[in-house]
Amino acid sequence: MNFKVSIIVPCYNQAQYLEEALQSVLEQTYLNWECIIINDGSPDNTEEIAKEWVKKDIRFNYIFKQNGGLCSARNSGIELSNGEFILPLDADDKIEPNYLELAIESFKQDTTLKVVYYKAEKFGDESGKLDLKPFSLKNLAIENMIFCTALFKKEDWILVNGYDEEMIYGLEDWEFWIAILKNGGMVKQLDYIGFFYRVKSKSMLKELNSEKSKYLFEYISIKHADFFVRELGSFGYLNNVIKQKNKEKQKNDDKLKSRKFVIDVFCNTFFGFTIFNKNLNN
Repeated sequence: MNFKVSIIVPCYNQAQYLEEALQSVLEQTYLNWECIIINDGSPDNTEEIAKEWVKKDIRFNYIFKQNGGLCSARNSGIELSNGEFILPLDADDKIEPNYLELAIESFKQDTTLKVVYYKAEKFGDESGKLDLKPFSLKNLAIENMIFCTALFKKEDWILVNGYDEEMIYGLEDWEFWIAILKNGGMVKQLDYIGFFYRVKSKSMLKELNSEKSKYLFEYISIKHADFFVRELGSFGYLNNVIKQKNKEKQKNDDKLKSRKFVIDVFCNTFFGFTIFNKNLNN
């Protein structure tokens, strides 16, 4: 029952943060792990730093690949992994020393679990708790509340064919959790601060413009149409929820100044899916 955990650390232009992430791995109280560092064609000194950590502890491994994006990098690392469990860790984030030990214990106690994660705090350009809604499938249909650094079984990654590499602009975690959870399985959030999410002035999420958002939401809504309709009843309901959320966020988010534009994006997304679905049924 001493399960092996494969920690997957993609790195692209994050070399300045990589040592902090790897140090948090080295400090784990659970010892049966391997850490695969994937250099996703990064132009900085990722390779130099990674190779030093490979010398430091034989549980660290390093691979280089041509740049293919975050999903491609994670999939490459998981493909080469030997663990029964997978823990993705972005190169600029950190985990608490008991992360693996307590998460693995949860899986041992409850065989119905598919995902285990912790409460989280922000650091870097912002501080404070990361505000996450409680998990439910209905909440997951509205927005993601599970960050990427959650423990799951490699066999579930295999069943859904890994991270979807069409998610090239972001939201890949949301799509992945929908894929592995929509047909059953339990989720547990441990009541500890175990994950530390670095907030930076520039990030993939912050650079997600309207055109990229439209592509991602259209893609997810079609791929997981069964899930959205089952959990929300109709895309009309989901659209109303999103309208309300965006209206509330407008006060503090400069990116949502144009309420009409945001609503139009989602209307077009879900209306477009309805036409697509009718065509399939005809």
